[in-house]
Amino acid sequence: MSQAEIDEGHRPGVTTAETQRIAELERENKELRRANEILRTASAFFAAAELDRKLK
Repeated sequence: MSQAEIDEGHRPGVTTAETQRIAELERENKELRRANEILRTASAFFAAAELDRKLK
């Protein structure tokens, strides 16, 4: 009953909608961090390959 009171604005706290949005943003943040790590790894790989190509 207390969550319903929060959702209705009768009590202070985080609403159900806000909790869902936070979870969604946390998932998106995790996905973006993972994508950035993949891109960093790929960038380092291709940079090393380019240096190796120039040295030969």
